[in-house]
Amino acid sequence: MTDTGVGERRADGVTNWAGNITYSAAEVALPGSVDALRELVAGSARVRVLGSGHSFNEIAEPGPGGVLLSLAGLPAEVDVDTAARAVRVGGGVRYAELARRVHAHGLALANMASLPHISVAGSVATGTHGSGVGNGPLSSSVRAVELVTAEGSIRTLTRGDEGFGGAVTSLGALGVVTALTLDLEPAYEVAQHVFTELPLAGLDEASFAAVMGAAYSVSLFTDWRAPGFRQVWLKRRTDQPPADVPWAAPATGKHHPVPGMPALNCTEQFGVPGPWHERLPHFRAEFTPSSGAELQSEYLLPREHALAALHALDAVRDAVAPVLQTCEVRTVAAEEQWLGPAYGRDSVAVHFTWIADTAAVLPSVRRVEAALEPFAPRPHWGKVFATPADVLRGRYPRLADFRALAGALDPAGKFTNAFVRGVLTG
Repeated sequence: MTDTGVGERRADGVTNWAGNITYSAAEVALPGSVDALRELVAGSARVRVLGSGHSFNEIAEPGPGGVLLSLAGLPAEVDVDTAARAVRVGGGVRYAELARRVHAHGLALANMASLPHISVAGSVATGTHGSGVGNGPLSSSVRAVELVTAEGSIRTLTRGDEGFGGAVTSLGALGVVTALTLDLEPAYEVAQHVFTELPLAGLDEASFAAVMGAAYSVSLFTDWRAPGFRQVWLKRRTDQPPADVPWAAPATGKHHPVPGMPALNCTEQFGVPGPWHERLPHFRAEFTPSSGAELQSEYLLPREHALAALHALDAVRDAVAPVLQTCEVRTVAAEEQWLGPAYGRDSVAVHFTWIADTAAVLPSVRRVEAALEPFAPRPHWGKVFATPADVLRGRYPRLADFRALAGALDPAGKFTNAFVRGVLTG
C-alpha cells in the first residue's frame, strides 16, 4: 500500500490508492510541462486524470485505449499574492505542500479536509470537504479554474463567470485542471480537544446543533457497535472563545479515529495550540492517513434531518458494524457548485471507513443507502456507493446546466467515461 497517490504499478496494472481499483491503462502519462500536457490531450481520444489516487470507485477509469494522466510531473506551482489574499496552485499540488507555503506568508485556507495528502484539484473536483457549521466544502475557496480543454487550448473560468457553478466540482468532465486560484485569509491557530462517550439517546435537535457548533470544526466518531459516539473532536480557532462542553468527558489519552491505529499518526490534541494546517486535518502529513487498508463511503443530506438519519443508521448498525472501521459525522455549509454534494443545502456528512473487502462491504453500503434514502442523500463522488444513476440525477437540480457546460467545452466527450456518462445521461 502507498499513500503517494500516483497509483501503484502492479503486475496486472495501475491501481488507486486503496488498491481496490485496477485501471485499464497499463501506465500513467506524466507530462513535465503544461505545453506537453496540451499536446498529449489534443492527440488523445480519451483522457482521465488520476489526481492523488484517493478515490475508491471508477471515477478516474479512462476506459480501453484511454490515457490515465497524472499531473505530478508538472511544476509544483504555489504562487501566493499577499495583497490579494489569494494563491495560484498547480493542478498536481497536494494540500500539505500548499498549506506550508501559504502559512510561510502569514496566510491560511479557511478549511482543510481530514487528511492533507490529497491533491487540491482532485479534492475540489469530487466534492471533498472539511467540517464546521459555517464552513463550505473545499470548492468554496476557489476563485478561478484553469483548464486544458479537449483541443489542447487553455480556458479560465472565474467566480462570477457564466458556467463557474459547474467548473470546480466537475468530476473531471470539462478538461484537465492545470491551476486553481484560491481565497486566503490571515493565518490563525487552532487548539484541538478530544472528548469521549456522547450517547445518541441523549441528543435532541437542539443539543445536536450545540455539539456541532461547539467549535470551528467538529467531528463525531463511532463504530456503531453501540448507540452513540466514542469520540468528539473539537477544533477551536484560538481567536474564538472556548465553548462549554457539558455533554462529554475530556479524553485522558490521545486518540486515533480508527480503533487500534496509533495516535501518533494524528494531529496534536489536548488543546495545544498550533498552526491551522497542523490541526484542521485529523492526520499528520508525514504518516499514512486513516488506516491505509480501507474502503470509504460518504453521504451528505440536509442538516435538518441529521438526527433522524443517525437514528435510522442506529437501526441497521448490526449489519454495518462487522465491516466498519469507523464512521465520522461532520457538518458542511451550503455551496453553489452545481454538482457539489452540499449544493443548495446546509448538510450533515456521514462518512464510513470500511474494511478493505469490496464483496463484504457492498451489502452494508446498500443497507446504509436504504436507511438514508428518506433524506435524499448525495454520495461523495470519489467514494464507494451503489445509488442508481437515475436517482442521483434527480438530486441535482442544476444537472441540465452542467450537462450543457460539458457539451460546450467537450462536445466529443473526450473527458467522459462510463462513470461520468452514467451521471450525465444514464
